[in-house]
Amino acid sequence: MVASKIHAVRNILYVSSLLLVISLIASCESDDKGDTTPPGELSVISTEATYGGAVISYTLPEDNDILYVRADYTNGKGEAVFRTVSKHVNQIEVSGFVLEEDVTVSLTVVDENQNSSMAVALKIRPLRSFIFLVQESIQIEPDLGGVQVSWENATEKTVFIYLHIQDGEDEQIRILSSANKNEKIFVRGLEAKPLLFMTKTEDFDGNISELQEKGTYTPLFEEKINKDTWKLVSNLSIDGNAYEGATVNFWDDVIDTFETNSDNSYFIINRNDNGGILRWPLDIVIDLNKKAKINRFKVWQRAYWYNGPDGKSYYYQEENLKSFDLYVSMNKTDWVLLGNFEIEGPAGGTDEISQALLDEAAAGHNFNLDEISPEFRYLKFSITSNFGSDSFCHGSEITLFGRDNL
Repeated sequence: MVASKIHAVRNILYVSSLLLVISLIASCESDDKGDTTPPGELSVISTEATYGGAVISYTLPEDNDILYVRADYTNGKGEAVFRTVSKHVNQIEVSGFVLEEDVTVSLTVVDENQNSSMAVALKIRPLRSFIFLVQESIQIEPDLGGVQVSWENATEKTVFIYLHIQDGEDEQIRILSSANKNEKIFVRGLEAKPLLFMTKTEDFDGNISELQEKGTYTPLFEEKINKDTWKLVSNLSIDGNAYEGATVNFWDDVIDTFETNSDNSYFIINRNDNGGILRWPLDIVIDLNKKAKINRFKVWQRAYWYNGPDGKSYYYQEENLKSFDLYVSMNKTDWVLLGNFEIEGPAGGTDEISQALLDEAAAGHNFNLDEISPEFRYLKFSITSNFGSDSFCHGSEITLFGRDNL
């Protein structure tokens, strides 16, 4: 009888324990699910139409676990898209529309457990897309060796300009891109003959305008500036005549190559020949003995490496020039700065330098000016740094392009 009662008590305790475990498991599972209560709806305060979109301002509900606000809508291409913004802001911008017509935006509030509020449907009416404003503002002007393309972009959103250039049956397309309010881009490498230009514009969402004719323009003739008349202005220039180097080698039309020392043509600026220190900038002043205008130029580094690794060039080594300023003048007194320029590339052993950088150095580093230079007679090449040496600075050649012998 006693044993029977003890057995019954044990059964009761076992069942109670089992129920407790089940209860704890259920409780844990419930905790794992977290909060399932959705946040409240936001309240729209105002909408402001923009070119191809709208800015929607709102107030958030009182919930303390809000994570972000989401806007769902269909863009100008008929695609379902969405935008999200943090809980720390009280407005959201929707974009990607094309025409001035009513569209519906669905706004939801999402909390930290990914619960979404009831959607608030809002009808907005965007202004016509900014791509049309950009398209209408595009201006084309002939330039040396090409054309200058300019436009206005009040929204400062990224825009892509497709420039179609037709030469009879032949056509080439250049793609220009910017988010600047006022942009001007030079398109180079065009022949000096009448060419038909057409454009269309595209936004980041892929909305695109129709192709529009902009007119026929003739690029200005670009030529290499002949160097036969160039002379060194020695009293304004650094001494670059160390060892086999000579300052005048900088414009002798002989470009140094790394395969052989038979064509060594470069300047070598040695600190020992210039007061014991490389006092930057190191100026090389040239008298063209004629007038010219330029729109671009090329610079070559020294290439040959004495006692260097077999089959390796000297490009980007510490003694080669790296950065420089370019000035022009009509009288050697009043100088106009054309720009600050730099040869991009790593200093160090050539094993660390990509083949693309080595190929660029061999072909010459090409630099475009922001606009055509004023007419000038004197050129000042003002070196502001090399790739690391405090003893020497080298450079092989400079070539100018523009209008010669004005």
